[in-house]
Amino acid sequence: MQKIKKGDNVVVLVGKDKGRSGEVLQVMPKEGKAVVGGINMVKRHQRQSAGQDGGIISKEAPIQLSNIAVADPKDGKATRVGIKIAEDGRKVRFAKRSGDLIDG
Repeated sequence: MQKIKKGDNVVVLVGKDKGRSGEVLQVMPKEGKAVVGGINMVKRHQRQSAGQDGGIISKEAPIQLSNIAVADPKDGKATRVGIKIAEDGRKVRFAKRSGDLIDG
């Protein structure tokens, strides 16, 4: 089971966006990276094509999974993630900081 999944709210731990939070848009487990909305923005030059305009656009670049942490559901601060078996027998993720379930 992955500790960080698409749709999670995460906090950036290091880098130019340290302290900011956002929602995970995509996770790339083989590369060990994730794309977070509004975080690690870069400028890209894009050629005009039939469906879209050209020019300089801003988009999110992937960020290392080790540089982000899941935000605690209770207070929004960074927390580690644990995995335990729920009463109904399925695996669930919980915040080690407060003990609240993340995806329960």
